[in-house]
Amino acid sequence: MDIDFLLIQKMKHGDENAFHVFVHKHYPAILKYCHYHCPDLSYSEDITQETFLRFFEKLSEYRYMGKTRNYLYTIAGNLCKDYGRKRKECFLDEQEAEVQSLPKPSETEAILNRISMEKALDSLPDELREVIVLHYFHGLKLAEIAGILRIGLPLVKYRLGAGKKRLRQLLKEEDS
Repeated sequence: MDIDFLLIQKMKHGDENAFHVFVHKHYPAILKYCHYHCPDLSYSEDITQETFLRFFEKLSEYRYMGKTRNYLYTIAGNLCKDYGRKRKECFLDEQEAEVQSLPKPSETEAILNRISMEKALDSLPDELREVIVLHYFHGLKLAEIAGILRIGLPLVKYRLGAGKKRLRQLLKEEDS
């Protein structure tokens, strides 16, 4: 039997230890996801905590279907989108300040490569960027991504291919 199923049953019956085990199990993956969408660690931690709070608020209504982490990704994704709407330009300002304060050329090159990649990702349409992030940065399978985004598998495959093609174009343009 799946451990999430057992944890959810125990949480629904008020077992405090089950809450701690559940959060400990899923927190790192959700934080990584949120931190990608929100480079400010304190905000990404806040969004991660809010993700678990919202999950726990609706726990009595939650029906286990075997993909609890995917449901957490969905909640976190919505919260990250809300954050992105409110603070769209925050990330670019922070990155510019980091680049100006870097003392070592090798670190500078790594940061510039990361900025180039993130800038290219940011210029992708949301639907392409989300598929790429979930697949490459979080290691999710295409079927899992389809479930999280509530779209068909062929559309996930199309978006992944289109996103990769567009990223290659954007990165080549930047190198020119």
